Amino acid sequence: MSSVAEKLQRKDSRSASAKQVRLKLVYLDFWSVVKFSFLIWLCLGIVLIVAAVLVWIVLSSTGIFDTLNGLLRDILGQDNFSITDTFGLGQVVLFSFVIAVLNTVTGTILGAIASLLYNLSVRFTGGILVGFQNS
Repeated sequence: MSSVAEKLQRKDSRSASAKQVRLKLVYLDFWSVVKFSFLIWLCLGIVLIVAAVLVWIVLSSTGIFDTLNGLLRDILGQDNFSITDTFGLGQVVLFSFVIAVLNTVTGTILGAIASLLYNLSVRFTGGILVGFQNS
């Protein structure tokens, strides 16, 4: 005679059948891809600006700029040279902002082109087969 605990243990050891779904990706909506790629590249642009500011702050607070100033003054022979005058925080933020805007524009355009190319290639290839499994 088996106990209730043994029955529950046997019941848990049986695996439930997993449900599988197979779908074909045959169309990408152009405007959805454009909006999605714009948002992705906008987020990456914000990350770029924040990373550039953080790197500049770390280099400034650790004294790397002062060491570089001393080294470049010795090499160039100029007593009034300062690297922070050339590469100040404002210049770094402005440069990273310009790069982020350019990346956002080009990334959005490339996403739109990729959507168009995929929609054209689906006519020849039939799409991508995507499988999902519920476990």
